[in-house]
Amino acid sequence: MSPDQVSRVLVTAGGSGIGRAMAEGFAAAGHQVWITDVSAVSLSDVPEGWRATAVDATDEAGVKALFEEITGEWGGLDVLCANAGVAGPTALIEDIALEDWRTCVSVNLEGCFLAAKYAAPLMKAAKAGAIIVTSSTAGQYGYPNRAPYASAKWAVIGLMKTLAMELGPFGIRANVICPGAVEGPRMEGVLEREAAAKGMTRDQVYKGYASGTSMRSFVEAQDIANMAVFLGSDAARLVSGQVIAVDGHTENPDPKL
Repeated sequence: MSPDQVSRVLVTAGGSGIGRAMAEGFAAAGHQVWITDVSAVSLSDVPEGWRATAVDATDEAGVKALFEEITGEWGGLDVLCANAGVAGPTALIEDIALEDWRTCVSVNLEGCFLAAKYAAPLMKAAKAGAIIVTSSTAGQYGYPNRAPYASAKWAVIGLMKTLAMELGPFGIRANVICPGAVEGPRMEGVLEREAAAKGMTRDQVYKGYASGTSMRSFVEAQDIANMAVFLGSDAARLVSGQVIAVDGHTENPDPKL
C-alpha cells in the first residue's frame, strides 16, 4: 500500500496485546481497520471508525461469515494480520493433556489457516495483498516445557512459506514476524507458569529470557506493530516468504541461570 493509499486491514485477536498494537499502528497510518477477538468483551472499547467482530478464530463458519461481511462492506481486503494465538500449557511433554495440546495447536495454526483461506480469494481478485503471520522465536528454536506452542508456531512458518509460493504469482506477499518475549499480561502468565515448572522465581525466569538476547531486553508490542505496518506497505513490496524476528537477537532461547 502506498503512503497516500487507504488500505483495508484485518487484524485477528486485535482486542489486546500485539493485535491491538498492530491495529493502532495501521490506524495511525491512516488505514481502515477491522479487528476480531474471541470475546465481545475484548472489543468493548473499539475506537471510532474501526470495525470489530467477535469470532472464534477456529470456527470456520464464523470466519467465513466474517469475510462475507468484510466483502459486503469493504469490497475486498489489502492486509491480513493473522495474529490469533494462545500461550498453551507450560509442562513437560509427558504431563501435557491431549486436549490442551489440541487447543493450543488449533488456535495458533488452524486460526491462521482459516484466516488465510478466506483472505486469499479476495486478494487474488485484486492481484495484490499482504499476509502477515504472527509466529514466535519459539517457532524458530523450540522451547522446553512449551511443546504445543513451539510446534504450532513452527508450523505457521511452513504455512507462510507455502502461501508465499502459492500466492506470489498473484502479487500477494506473505511473511512471518517472530516476536521475542513481549512485555504484557500474557507474558506474565508464561513467566509465572514457567517459574512454577522450573522451581524458580518469576524474576529469575524474566532475567533468563532477557539474558538470552544480545540486547538483554524484552520487546514491546509496539515494536511488533511497527514491523507489521512496514510489511503491509509498499516499502516492503518485494519482501515475501521471510521470517523476521523482532526480539533483540536471540542468542540462547533457554539460558540456564
